[in-house]
Amino acid sequence: MSIRERLSGNEAVAYAMRQIDPDVFAAFPITPSTEIPQYFAQYVADGLVDTEFIPVESEHSSMSACMGAQAAGARAVSATSSCGLAYMYEMLYVAASARLPITLAVVNRALTGPININNDHSDSMGARDTGWIQLYAENNQEVYDNYLQAMRIAETPDVRLPIMVCQDGFITSHAVENILLEEDGAVKAFVGEYHPEHYLLKHDNPLAVGAYDTSPFYMEHKMQQAQAMVNARRAILEVADDFARTFGRRYGFLEEYRMEDADAALVLIGSTAGTAKACVDRLRAEGRRVGLIKVRVFRPFPAPELSAALGRVKAAAVLDKSEGFSGCGGPLFADTRSTCYDLPRRPALINVVYGLGGRDCTVEDLRRVYDHLDEICRTGETGPVYLHMGQRSSEKEVL
Repeated sequence: MSIRERLSGNEAVAYAMRQIDPDVFAAFPITPSTEIPQYFAQYVADGLVDTEFIPVESEHSSMSACMGAQAAGARAVSATSSCGLAYMYEMLYVAASARLPITLAVVNRALTGPININNDHSDSMGARDTGWIQLYAENNQEVYDNYLQAMRIAETPDVRLPIMVCQDGFITSHAVENILLEEDGAVKAFVGEYHPEHYLLKHDNPLAVGAYDTSPFYMEHKMQQAQAMVNARRAILEVADDFARTFGRRYGFLEEYRMEDADAALVLIGSTAGTAKACVDRLRAEGRRVGLIKVRVFRPFPAPELSAALGRVKAAAVLDKSEGFSGCGGPLFADTRSTCYDLPRRPALINVVYGLGGRDCTVEDLRRVYDHLDEICRTGETGPVYLHMGQRSSEKEVL
């Protein structure tokens, strides 16, 4: 039976970690993820877990320690944010290519510079092509539920890829919300024990991890890694189905909100979905046919599901909480636009970069985006595709 509680997003992750009781937790503190190792260290001190807690000297070292532990057959976890994730960058590639299913809690925070400690998605989006599975949460409940599902997804034998469980810094990480927690025994049974087939300390099957790969073999190994990400699609849905049967809450690659007859839609990631749902409800009450698509799984990218949803609308705005510096839009927009290329009936698409460095995004801001989409639907003219919303300027905003 579920337990009603009030927790912050960071507390929810640490609570889930305690229930799972991983073998190794290596971490270095960085705002706004610092509370996760802080809470977990108290569990260690109180004897509530058997985890080996390793306080290291840097985020690069924390990922290195997790890789060594995972390669040796242990279940390893860490947590980080922003520049800490950037400092892990080299090791992110190595962990993925070595097929080490590490679970990393990422509390999203803007990357320097200028120095900023508030939320956007520039840290994890910068790591989107490192070979890690990426899950994103709208609220604290989803943070907790994503974490419970993450290890089973990552440890699936034909996947064996590391996984990031992302949440919005301060917005969910520090805000306290009502949450349903599951009983320790039920969580332990759902996640299960980790029994890798191959690992460094297995006496009868010694192997090397992270060996030098020459040109006759490198591409074949990259193909295997790419196939593992494809296999992760099936694993994500299988684990989600079991989660729904076990705990009653259902998840998929994305969530469609009031999309049944929508002419205009937003596509976005993270906590802004809550604000967008409130905006959709207000506009629906005014008789406007608008909807929302919240992307929960960014890697592997849910191309078939997203294109199917967008194939029914006339116009859509893809909201990126990260600047792509590509000269033509953000990372979510790039993948979404590519996804829609082969649709027989493509919607008009625009990109709205917003919320950088913690800039507020309100219901009224999103109403302006929907107003802009309505104008596109009415005139058939898309106009500028690459837009920014919410910045101070002497010039009038397009939206």
